[in-house]
Amino acid sequence: MSTRITVRIQADVFDVAKETDVLNSPDEDVGAVSTFIGYCRSEGGRLKALELEHYPGMAEEEIGRVVDQAIERWPLQGVTVIHRFGKIEPGAQIVLVVTASSHRIAAFEAATFLMDYLKTRAPFWKKEHHKDGTAGDWVEAKEADDDADRKSTRLNSSHANISY
Repeated sequence: MSTRITVRIQADVFDVAKETDVLNSPDEDVGAVSTFIGYCRSEGGRLKALELEHYPGMAEEEIGRVVDQAIERWPLQGVTVIHRFGKIEPGAQIVLVVTASSHRIAAFEAATFLMDYLKTRAPFWKKEHHKDGTAGDWVEAKEADDDADRKSTRLNSSHANISY
């Protein structure tokens, strides 16, 4: 049985139900699907848009490499990672991570591992555009996000040999 993998970077909004249904297969004994949707925050009402840029080809390759790590660590039947680029307004979707496994713990842990990577180390550049017309600086990962990524990587690597 091969793991179904989808990695896409796109400007368009994604269809969560459609992407989830692709991975939910009774033929592959899927017992759990974990879905994470990240949205653009308004940052207290001051944000007009968040601009996301990436280097086409390289970004997909890097995300695919981390998806491969997740598949090595957890018994996954499928993984979907979709990340948007361009100017995204508050309340709009930015990222989707879907993991499918026979068991919920593997699906949850793999999704958390992937999201922690996307939040901190994925090759995207983010710039805030404020409602007052000013453009903010390019956004860097917050220390709390880096801490979560380190914790997720450390904890999840210790679970690599657990039978789910």
